[in-house]
Amino acid sequence: MRLSHWCLLLAAFALACLLALACGTVSIAPSVVWHALTNASAVDPTSAVIVRALRLPRLLVAALVGAALGMSGAALQGALRNGLAEPYLLGVSGGAAVGAVIAVSLGAAFAVVPLAAFGGAVCAVVLTLFVAHASGMRGDPRVLIMGGVVVGAFANAAIMIVLANAPANAIRGALWWMMGSVSDATIGTAGMLAAYVAAGGLALLLLARQIDILALGDEAAAGLGLDAGGATRRLFVVAALLASATVAAAGLIGFVGLVVPHLARFSGARRHRPLLLASALIGATLVVAADLLARTLRPPGELPLGAVTALVGVPFFLGKLRSLA
Repeated sequence: MRLSHWCLLLAAFALACLLALACGTVSIAPSVVWHALTNASAVDPTSAVIVRALRLPRLLVAALVGAALGMSGAALQGALRNGLAEPYLLGVSGGAAVGAVIAVSLGAAFAVVPLAAFGGAVCAVVLTLFVAHASGMRGDPRVLIMGGVVVGAFANAAIMIVLANAPANAIRGALWWMMGSVSDATIGTAGMLAAYVAAGGLALLLLARQIDILALGDEAAAGLGLDAGGATRRLFVVAALLASATVAAAGLIGFVGLVVPHLARFSGARRHRPLLLASALIGATLVVAADLLARTLRPPGELPLGAVTALVGVPFFLGKLRSLA
């Protein structure tokens, strides 16, 4: 990628962050936002609370969720050589949601919820690959997506069973969370999510060379001395870790992992290390902007974040699917 492209991506992310902190039911001037972040005593207490306690945690969680989903989608698309692969469509996010809902219903601490979601995500990956393998056409992108749809439907049914006897308030909260939202974000949530995203993101960057080789095909990978099966499993585990952490923090947010890697390739990224970094930056920008729209399109109400990303992702998915026909 050219330096100018990186500068544009950074500028777009910075602009999205500024708008996310300044815009809302109460508009705050950029200069006031800056002082609220650097010297809260220099601005009125109401503006300081809005920026530091309400909008900043949302911004941080949204950016981390977007970065994680973007990197996860880029890794899955490269490993599977499938431009339609992403955590939501492969059922990974649905499996993670099952694990997270079970953990929450059992009263687990927040630090444990991502681990439970990770277990559910890994199970979903195994089931999706099993369905595709049983059909005898594992390499067909459409069959893999259908396997993910089946696993996702099964996950939704499992969640409904878990919530069948839950109180009405718990069901309403769970449904809102399943549609994706960062409205309950806190600095603590952002810190916990940052630890998972940093670990998973670093692991993917270290495995980027293996993704480059996998993208050449199994025969080429074997010729270069890479165990394609083992490398694919490692990448699935890391991608599932990233996806499960986002589900635990913000619920189900679909299609980000599908759209973002294609935008990163369009910006000039070819090898997977710069592609992963560009996907993280574009994903963070996209989710921050989507969250801004979710809370400003219908004030004082708020739209589900997952619905906003789907409005962008579904037409993109249909276009990509049509190109495979």
